[in-house]
Amino acid sequence: MQKKLNTPVLFLVFNRLDTTKQVFGEIRKVEPKKLYIGADGPRNREEKLKTDAVRKFILDNIDWNCEVKTLFRKKNLGCGRAVSSAINWFFKHEEMGIILEDDCFPNPSFFSFCEDLLDKYADNEQIMYISGNNFQYNGGVKVKESYFFSKYSHIWGWATWRRAWKKHDFKMKNWPKAKSDSKFNNLFDSKEEKERFYWWFDQMKLYPFSTWDVQWVFTLWSNNGLAIYPNKNLVKNIGFSNTSTNTQVSRGFILQTPLESMSKKLIHPKEIKRNVAADKVTFNRWFKRGLVLKVFDILSPNLKKYARKIYSIFLKLRYKS
Repeated sequence: MQKKLNTPVLFLVFNRLDTTKQVFGEIRKVEPKKLYIGADGPRNREEKLKTDAVRKFILDNIDWNCEVKTLFRKKNLGCGRAVSSAINWFFKHEEMGIILEDDCFPNPSFFSFCEDLLDKYADNEQIMYISGNNFQYNGGVKVKESYFFSKYSHIWGWATWRRAWKKHDFKMKNWPKAKSDSKFNNLFDSKEEKERFYWWFDQMKLYPFSTWDVQWVFTLWSNNGLAIYPNKNLVKNIGFSNTSTNTQVSRGFILQTPLESMSKKLIHPKEIKRNVAADKVTFNRWFKRGLVLKVFDILSPNLKKYARKIYSIFLKLRYKS
């Protein structure tokens, strides 16, 4: 029989009833004692029918004894502000918790994995994040222990503490200072990685409302934080479709990564040390410059200047508040 979950869960939803039903079904199995539901508002009248259906389904199907809190937005805030503000709200009430979005399908062992490690590292300021993902398959790094430490953060099913999230630098206020800090610069394993993230952080400083997870990566790095990753993939993204906000195009290795179960008895690493080899695999698979940026590299200085202006105008129009 599945043990009931003591750790609070924040379930972030929007307008996708199909994926919401699947993910909620897994949450329902572990019967969390506290369930928080955060939902962004609809963008139009037609979408309101979908967002209302999602909210009604969840509330109608909570059939176990638990404390329920809701944050149902009337207006659409967009991915960046809706998610970050919902997590802020969550941690106003809780010291630690698990966060799942409506397209992140967890194996049941994901919950106990997070719960055990939230307790174990509750007072360790260096550990800021627990992931449910592992993308080291097909040539990646394998470890004997149940988990390893990384500088990266994947947000497809994760957990953290209030002490860590309160440092979330949504508007990238600390970026100008970190940019010239030698310790911060030493975090990068290659020139390409540094250039990639410097470019990304520059864009988020100008237009932070498009997302919140890039800022979360920056928060980890600017606070010398580490993330925990399981040696098996405990969460599968089921949201690759035309209706998803940020996952419309999938990478092949993601689709090939299986959903697995973690043993309840965890084997802990003997020391807290970043797995550099695993991080290099992560960079190459997730963040390495694609064709568009490689073409940008060979442009003349003048063309680069115009390309930057065009892209900045695009961001301003898309994410203006």
